[in-house]
Amino acid sequence: MTDLRKILAENMKFYRNLRGLSQEKLAEKANTATNYIALIETGRRFPSLPMLEKLALGLEVDAPELFSLSPARIITQKTLRKKILSDIDEVLARRLNEIDNK
Repeated sequence: MTDLRKILAENMKFYRNLRGLSQEKLAEKANTATNYIALIETGRRFPSLPMLEKLALGLEVDAPELFSLSPARIITQKTLRKKILSDIDEVLARRLNEIDNK
């Protein structure tokens, strides 16, 4: 795998996980197949420029960030707050659903 493919693969996985997206959800956002996302993240495929733009939109980053050697991996307070609140909402919804189903 070339360095560029490796950088893209690592950054895609990082941002996908940061956003709490599965490969399937990112594929939906980028209008592509789930296995294609997996192939990119393993370095076996390299996306076209239009696909890179779709992936960046789905990951909520600027396309050049997908190739950054040291991406802005410091989670901003706003991003962290959004992620925590989303996780709390998900857990609460799941627990309320369990209570309703008893």
